[in-house]
Amino acid sequence: MQFFLDSAHVEEIVYALDAFQIDGVTTNPRHIQASGKPFLTVIKEIAKLVEGTDKTVSVEVNPHFRTYEEMLPEAEKLAAISPNFVIKLQCIEPAFKTMDALARKGIRVNCTLVFSAMQALQAMRSGAYYVSPFIGWKETNGEEVSGFLSDMMTIRDNYGFQSQIIVAAVRNARQIVDAAVLGADIVTAGLAVYQDGFQHPYTQDGIQKFSQFWDQTPYE
Repeated sequence: MQFFLDSAHVEEIVYALDAFQIDGVTTNPRHIQASGKPFLTVIKEIAKLVEGTDKTVSVEVNPHFRTYEEMLPEAEKLAAISPNFVIKLQCIEPAFKTMDALARKGIRVNCTLVFSAMQALQAMRSGAYYVSPFIGWKETNGEEVSGFLSDMMTIRDNYGFQSQIIVAAVRNARQIVDAAVLGADIVTAGLAVYQDGFQHPYTQDGIQKFSQFWDQTPYE
């Protein structure tokens, strides 16, 4: 499974690239706004961090754009900035035509805000490079997600679609592990989610005990 960082904070991305070798980056308008920088400024900064690698950066088209005529030129403009960019399009009907047109031009698309297997199926049919189901949002609303993810992967494998599944809106380590057990390709989460998952109170307890034994034992 690949780990993507869901962030637009350059300092976080630099840290995660070095500390635990993240495989890619996903951004969204909330993360961009939180960075405190203009949209184009921050995505260009992120692009420089992964330049010369195969790591992707998902960059979202203006969410106010709801038509093919609006989405297509903006997607092409963003894709031209960096070969690492994958263009995020919201999972709405006009986006499917846009995905197909972009795929034919060799521009990769991340279909975002996916909440049903039917949406995922059409995104795959339209040539989406990534399909991003938002599991945290569904669970918050009391919806089941394991079957949702399993259905998506079964559909993908049944018909040989090439789309990769990014499990998104991840809130905790349990969701990451569940996605891995199901065989999802990628998970994207915030830095704190990963860091919390890498720790365990028993590990800290063990370190403390072993350190005490170490201190009471001659080295030579």
